[in-house]
Amino acid sequence: MTELKHSLNFKFEWRSYQQNFLDNFEEHITDNHLHVVAPPGSGKTILGIEVLRRVNKRTLVLAPTLTIRNQWRDRLESFFLNENSLVDYTTNIKEPQFLTFSTYQSLHALNKRFLDNDDDSLLEFIKRNGIQTVVLDEAHHLKNEWYKCLMILKQIEDLTVISLTATPPYDSSGAELNKYFELCGPIDDEIAVPDLVKNGDLCPHQDFIYFSKPSETQIRYIVGYREDIIQFMNELKADESFQNLLLEHPFYKRTEEVLEEIYDKPSFLSAMLIFLNAAEFEIDKKKLLFLGFESTVVNFPTLTYDWLEILLQELLVVQREDLIQYEPILHDIEKRLSRIGVYEKKKVNFIGDEQLYRSLASSPSKLESIHSIIEQEQQILGNDLKAVVLTDFIRKEFLDFKGDEVTALNKLGVVSIFQYLRVKSAQSQYLGILTGSLVVLHKDVVSEFEVLLGSGTFSMQPLSSDADFVQITVSGNNKNSIVGTVTALFQMGKIKILIGTKSLLGEGWDAPAINTLVLASYVGSFVSSNQMRGRAIRMDANELSKTGNIWHLACLDPTINDGGKDLEQLKRRFSAFSGVSISGKTYIENGLDRLQLPEIFNEETDLDELNTSMVQSASERNTLQERWHEAIDKGSLLVREVKVPYSGKTPFRKAKKMRSVDAAQYLLIEVVAGLGLFLPEFLMKNIGTLLNKGIFQFVYFLLAGVVIGFAPKTYKALKLYFLFGNSIKKTEKIGKALLAYLIKTKRVHIGNSEITVETEQHSNGSFACYLRGASNHEGSLFVNLLHEILAPVENPRYLLVSSSWVKRTWDVRNYYVVPQDLGKRKKDAIEFHSFWKEHVENSELLYTRTKIGRKELLKARLAHVVYQFKEVSEKAITWK
Repeated sequence: MTELKHSLNFKFEWRSYQQNFLDNFEEHITDNHLHVVAPPGSGKTILGIEVLRRVNKRTLVLAPTLTIRNQWRDRLESFFLNENSLVDYTTNIKEPQFLTFSTYQSLHALNKRFLDNDDDSLLEFIKRNGIQTVVLDEAHHLKNEWYKCLMILKQIEDLTVISLTATPPYDSSGAELNKYFELCGPIDDEIAVPDLVKNGDLCPHQDFIYFSKPSETQIRYIVGYREDIIQFMNELKADESFQNLLLEHPFYKRTEEVLEEIYDKPSFLSAMLIFLNAAEFEIDKKKLLFLGFESTVVNFPTLTYDWLEILLQELLVVQREDLIQYEPILHDIEKRLSRIGVYEKKKVNFIGDEQLYRSLASSPSKLESIHSIIEQEQQILGNDLKAVVLTDFIRKEFLDFKGDEVTALNKLGVVSIFQYLRVKSAQSQYLGILTGSLVVLHKDVVSEFEVLLGSGTFSMQPLSSDADFVQITVSGNNKNSIVGTVTALFQMGKIKILIGTKSLLGEGWDAPAINTLVLASYVGSFVSSNQMRGRAIRMDANELSKTGNIWHLACLDPTINDGGKDLEQLKRRFSAFSGVSISGKTYIENGLDRLQLPEIFNEETDLDELNTSMVQSASERNTLQERWHEAIDKGSLLVREVKVPYSGKTPFRKAKKMRSVDAAQYLLIEVVAGLGLFLPEFLMKNIGTLLNKGIFQFVYFLLAGVVIGFAPKTYKALKLYFLFGNSIKKTEKIGKALLAYLIKTKRVHIGNSEITVETEQHSNGSFACYLRGASNHEGSLFVNLLHEILAPVENPRYLLVSSSWVKRTWDVRNYYVVPQDLGKRKKDAIEFHSFWKEHVENSELLYTRTKIGRKELLKARLAHVVYQFKEVSEKAITWK
């Protein structure tokens, strides 16, 4: 049998972060799974070959494309094989060798062939060929068909699964994400971007956002849309027939009889009550008592679009057939909603229809944003500019665009961006287009293109819009060479601004010279965003001082305070990658917070000032290098943490003096200072009482004055302490309870280094909780479980219920979730509860699958609604 351990040897020295990963390899592989997150440029393929060398079993390596499959073979030959190597390897999956490099498509095709053969199967074929290790490269690509094939292979006893990816598909649906982790196992290790920057494998880089407003036509449409919705809401609240429908609905009229149904739809009941309250209808207090609320004084949340969506979606779609007697009312509401664009394809959507979202995402205003970015970068970099603009669609209909009236370019795409820059840019001769079906070059670079590709291999035709540019057509085998040829011209600086599609250039394309990347793409996922971004952060061997600026585009919706869907998409995109803070204190973190954007975006937001600030930061490329290295020196590894945003209405700085331990200090200062002013004045005014009625009467009046004067402040300070001041301490206690449980159950291993729960308060009022000293896998497990405990109550098997007079009076949270993984078995839930009582507080462990438990679960879910508990946590990754 071939032995990889002796036949393969890495010919060079491992980089420090690669060696650190390999040092922990044995610990990670004990469960026959190795799941590694490694960014572009980290040598992922080479590490993969070293791992399968150490596993030393017959191996099938699967890649998403032929190009990446061939990279594995090439890396094996270049970095591991020597004259004495005796390794059988092939790219033919039908005749596997000791090492077989193939694609997911090929495995899928092989499985389909076996499905038509009753005498054989894919599983038997793999077993027969002795394959015991499967490598899943670019594992984020796994689709349902491929997933099915691979789960068949997982039936092989002691099969080792090695999964490699740059970005786990966190934005996939819950079901798809669960499948992904079921196949790949939990993440064992992550090679950190800061390590790659420190080692010189990735360049210092920064993400920027360039903001724009919709066109006047778009704004008029959006404003009209919002006004129609407000009018509809007001009319519906005044509609007595609709109110009567709700009052006669079984959920309200016969609450006790339909409890089982209510348990399944507590949000619908909440929406009903919130709507009736907004319509100024007095809610039956008995309903609230029956639902478990001790007090009938309830502060109902405002009727928002979200609540109205839940209410109408249920009535118009889910329960429509059961409400046939109210069909005229529902039909009328349906028609009105459809007319204003809120109801389409049996879906109620008040936030904005798809047409509105797409009009913002592909707004022509982004063409001016791209032009401004390119102009500014050109001024800064001069002849060194190497800019790439990536977008979703080609838009060939704009190839015939003529003249200078750019308002005709009303859709975002490769050709419209090219035409806009061609008209507006002073250096349009440096423009080029590269897509799978369209290549456009300036006539000045055609001669170099011909030298590189070969004469007689292509034809060209001048663009009708500008004869200085030609459209290149290549036939036959030369099609495969055209991407490399245009890329070479870009690397040489003959093309300085290359516009292309993310489908062609977003993954696998390599042009290290890029120093400016504009992501004009809105159809995409975490994965594609990170892959596109990876094009700009690779180091350039010809320019060791390279820095990369990555520009994202956002067209804001001026009618809502959060900026709208376009900015929301960017927030999701930014959670997929880490970077350095843009100004102020240096730190490295994922997410949008590091760009220090305004908390509220509306029509008063000065976008020009915001863009000017971004451009100024983008021009400071030397400072960017310094900030990266300063931030890198502050830490040694990426730490996963739970971040809890500040949710108070009072600005954090103002509220801080009355939070946490400061509450007692503040109270003491207030009382002492107050008494210092109060006592002399009281003594002067009441000296007669002291002389005439005696010391006891005097003291009685003094104490009464102190209580009347200072009790409200005492009450307020104590209430603030219970409501807010203990949230960071409470979270730390919860973290300690969770850590103790994980150590006891051996899911966290205490080695030579101490593992502790840490909390950090941030200047903006938010705070973070994480494990110090734990492995990547342990830290990730801790964060996932803590996030689940702190999240709003959904449908857990077990609840931790804590209740006291103070909490009932001040509406402090008294429900916490036992995470799903810890609540599968009663024994585990009881053990976790014991640590909770030791570290957090006395509480009751409640099983929610009984009649009493379900009622308490309903109360817990409604409590989050009615009391507006806003302490919503999020997961973050920070360099520490």
